[in-house]
Amino acid sequence: MTLSTPEAPTVAQARPDRPGLTELRLAAFATHRRVRFPLGPLTLLTGPSGSGKTAALRAYEALARLGGGAELREVFPDPVACVPERARPDAQRRRGFRIGCTVDGPQGPVRLDLAVQAEPELRIVGERLSAGGRTLLETALRDPGRPSVQAAWHTGGTSAVTRGPLPDDRLGTALLPLRVAGRTEGERRVLAAAEQTVLALRSVYACDPGASAMRVTATPGTGRLLRSCGNLAEVLWRTRSECPHRYAHLVTAVRAGCAGTVTDVLAEVGADGRVRGLLDRGDGVRTPMELLGDGELRYLALALVLLTGPGVLEVDPAGEVPAAYQSLTVLADGLDRGLDARQAGELVRLAERMCERGHIRLVAALSGAVPEFAAAGATVVDLTP
Repeated sequence: MTLSTPEAPTVAQARPDRPGLTELRLAAFATHRRVRFPLGPLTLLTGPSGSGKTAALRAYEALARLGGGAELREVFPDPVACVPERARPDAQRRRGFRIGCTVDGPQGPVRLDLAVQAEPELRIVGERLSAGGRTLLETALRDPGRPSVQAAWHTGGTSAVTRGPLPDDRLGTALLPLRVAGRTEGERRVLAAAEQTVLALRSVYACDPGASAMRVTATPGTGRLLRSCGNLAEVLWRTRSECPHRYAHLVTAVRAGCAGTVTDVLAEVGADGRVRGLLDRGDGVRTPMELLGDGELRYLALALVLLTGPGVLEVDPAGEVPAAYQSLTVLADGLDRGLDARQAGELVRLAERMCERGHIRLVAALSGAVPEFAAAGATVVDLTP
């Protein structure tokens, strides 16, 4: 595995206002063995089929869902699939995997590491949250017969740590605000680190636009773009009226990435109440969305994702945090799937511009080569063996 990253910030620079993941760690997870992936505002994963790009994105999304409060079984419905095929069980017939990340933000770098037992029973058997060389939270499985782990978190008062049980099917870090009072400076430090981590993990939108789903006319609903982008026409209809400035940028992007003349991107409600998307070609010619090629549809959907935000995408925004301090991370597997070289280049160029502004981050897997212009501004991780 090789990688290239943009120039690192100097020590004198201030900490980022918006928390974001700067590293993803995987140990005995799918095809990966003790690897670290650096993450930047724009991260591109490359490598041949089977090199583990999808597995890395799946681990990132798993951490995000756990950070949002999801139960372990919801996140890993088939946990054995995450264990390497040749991993042998121990004397108690246990097999599992480890995932972790580092989140940088106002509190500085915070590490989260998680050990998950996949067999014989799915459960979290160990978790550690640390910052500045100090362990802030640590859990361990003491009694396999109970559905809980023993947790100890930093107190910093008359007692160095506080101990108590936590459920073994949820991320302990996400539960800390409900368990820690914040009376001492140490407890406040624990809470600040946990909140920074959870905020970065919650603000994630994983998408994989499906061309066949986007060819079907959409029923008006919430107006928030689904993971499959199957309601793309409905979201176009909504954003055209609510976000004219960003919509103008979308039209410009579509004009650069779609074949033929494109003067506008339209959405209209038919007599049946369903919404259809169209490309205005000028001179009264309109191409229905269902007639577009697979690559054009995926390009259109991904461009819309990059140009919008939590109010438009199907994510759980952190309402307790001002929007100015939030950053949405988009996970896109097969970013260039079905796209020609020109479309892929335009999409990466758009991602680079949007990620520079700070309100959005992108972690994407590419099946082809990284466009040359993106190498300087992106964190490129090559998973070629």
